[in-house]
Amino acid sequence: MYLVNDLIDRVEDRHHPLKSQRPIAAGTLPPMTAALGAAALGIMGLAVAFWLRPAFGVFSLGFVALLGAYSYLLKHIVIVDVLTISTGFVLRAVAGAVAIAVPISQWLLVCTLLLALFLGLSKRRQELALLGPVATDHRRILAEYSPQLLDQLIAIVSAATLVSYAFYTMEPLTVEKFGTSGLTLTLPFPIYGVFRYLYLVYTRQGVEGPSETLLRDLPLLTCVTLWAAAIVVIIYGPFHP
Repeated sequence: MYLVNDLIDRVEDRHHPLKSQRPIAAGTLPPMTAALGAAALGIMGLAVAFWLRPAFGVFSLGFVALLGAYSYLLKHIVIVDVLTISTGFVLRAVAGAVAIAVPISQWLLVCTLLLALFLGLSKRRQELALLGPVATDHRRILAEYSPQLLDQLIAIVSAATLVSYAFYTMEPLTVEKFGTSGLTLTLPFPIYGVFRYLYLVYTRQGVEGPSETLLRDLPLLTCVTLWAAAIVVIIYGPFHP
């Protein structure tokens, strides 16, 4: 689906300083080869998904349909574009739970949706700041956004994300599943992570996206590592009841 999206956006991506270096936009990967590769990978991926578990295959098919609709239509509708991206991450989480037949917390789904929405809105804000007056040459939907609107939406979603994470750690089902209420102690790490990411969005205009930010920013990477270590210690450590 990333191949499909890059194939459709190859002309617009040439107006972006970083995306213009992607193989399809740069011309190093022929469009026909990309289309055939996308079709082959899609068919094989769906076949394996249905083979592993039929329900997993259904969610995978829904994911393909959602991203296909995004690539052709939904990314041109204001607000709906970022909501579609966020829903895609929720489908990933649900499909993972379905694939291994384990229940998934509703609060975890809410956290996934809000965190993905936070990252999507932040990326829109970065694109506006990075591309300036030529932003709409790369992505037409950016004409519908303004820095002021995105700032308000980011503030709302970032707060909701942290509150949802706090509720998830305190949820009775979470406490029962992991046998501890100590996960609430990990809340400072997501708070710092969100604040640090916002700092980078508003001060480092050259940052491309969430994955690059995570891998290149040492404080943020350290925060994620310590957060994961704290969870392991709380759940499996010597102080676990």
